[in-house]
Amino acid sequence: MAGTGLLALLDDITALLDDVALMTRTAVKKTAGVIGDDLALNAEQVTGMTADRELPVVWAVAKGALLNKVILVPIALAISAWLPQAITPLLMVGGAFLCFEGFEKVWHKLRPAPDAAAARAAHVRAAADPAVDLVAFERARIKGAVRTDFILSAEIIVIALGTMAGRPLAQQIVTLAAIGLGMNVFVYGLVAGIVKLDDLGVRLQRGGPGAGASFGSALLRGTPWLMRALSFAGTAAMFLVGGGIIAHGVPPIEHLLHDLPGLVRVLADGVVGIVVGGLIVGVVHLVQRARGR
Repeated sequence: MAGTGLLALLDDITALLDDVALMTRTAVKKTAGVIGDDLALNAEQVTGMTADRELPVVWAVAKGALLNKVILVPIALAISAWLPQAITPLLMVGGAFLCFEGFEKVWHKLRPAPDAAAARAAHVRAAADPAVDLVAFERARIKGAVRTDFILSAEIIVIALGTMAGRPLAQQIVTLAAIGLGMNVFVYGLVAGIVKLDDLGVRLQRGGPGAGASFGSALLRGTPWLMRALSFAGTAAMFLVGGGIIAHGVPPIEHLLHDLPGLVRVLADGVVGIVVGGLIVGVVHLVQRARGR
C-alpha cells in the first residue's frame, strides 16, 4: 500500500510538471516580445558605464527585478483566485500597452526628439567624468532600470496568467514562479554577457595577431549590430504579441482573421498591433498637445 501511494504521488507530480512545462512553453511564446524588449532595454541601461562597474550594475538591477517578481506574482495569483473576470481586461490592456510601446519606439526612431542625442551623450560624459558622483549616477540608472523592469514584468505576468486561466492554483503558482525566476536568470545573465562582449574583443585583440585577434575585431564590430538586432526583434515581437492579444479579444477582428493560414495570420496580428499602437500614440500626442506639453 505504501509503495502504491508513493507511485501515485510520483505520478501526480509528473503530471503537474508536464502541465507546468506545457503552460510555461505557451506563456513564453506569448511573452517573447516583451522579454526581447526587456533584454534590449536592460543592455542599453549600462551603456556608458566604466568597464569595472558594468557587472555590479547589472547585478543590482537583477536583484531589483527579482524583487519585482516577488511582488507581482502573488498579486497576479490573487487576481486569478478572487477576480478571474479581470484577467481578460488586464490582458487587453497589456496587449494595447505592448502595441503602444512598440509604435512609440518606431515613432521616436523616425522622428527623434531634438535633445535625445544630447541627453545620451551627456550620460556617457557623466560616466567618464571623475568629478561626477558615480554612486548617485549609478543609483539613478539602476532605479530607472528596475522601474522599467517592473512595467515589463507586469506585462509578462499578466500575459502569462491569461494563458492559464481556469487551471488549478498549484499549477499557476509553479508556472508563474518558473517564468519569473527563469526570465530573471535568462535576461540578466544574457545582459551580463552582452555588455562584456566588447571587453572580450579587446582582450583577444591584445593577444597578438592570429585567429583570436580576428575574432576579437569581429566581436567589437558585431556587438553594436547585435544590440540593434535585439531592439528590432523585440519591437517586431511586441506588435505581433500585442496585436494577437487584441485580435483574440475583439470578436469582430477574431472572426475576420480566424480562417487565415498560419504565417498570414501572424502577419495580420502584427498589422493589428501597428494600427492599435498608432491610434494610441496619436491620442496620447493629441492629449499632450492639448495640455501644452
